Amino acid sequence: MSQGDSSADSEYVLLVSSDGYEYSILRKAAMVSGTLQRMFEGAGLESQSKRVDLKDINGILLEKVCEYLYYNLKHQNNPGNIPEFDVPPEMALELLVASDFLDV
Repeated sequence: MSQGDSSADSEYVLLVSSDGYEYSILRKAAMVSGTLQRMFEGAGLESQSKRVDLKDINGILLEKVCEYLYYNLKHQNNPGNIPEFDVPPEMALELLVASDFLDV
């Protein structure tokens, strides 16, 4: 494997929901979450496998979490007028709990 291949592999991480949905996202986006950052930068299995199983977050909710991680990454260096992140009312409470767990 060439040097370029290993850096490309580490550019993405895999988040797996409780119901088996898998989301491959940029590592940089995952690092928006304090919890995921600690998991991927620690000495545990997650840092080696580049995969985290989120057993308390279903696929629909994890998709919205991934959207937010990218939204936050996109706007993190933009102190100006940041557009509001759209959260469906029926998902608000679950998303709040997930964001607290993920430290975002």
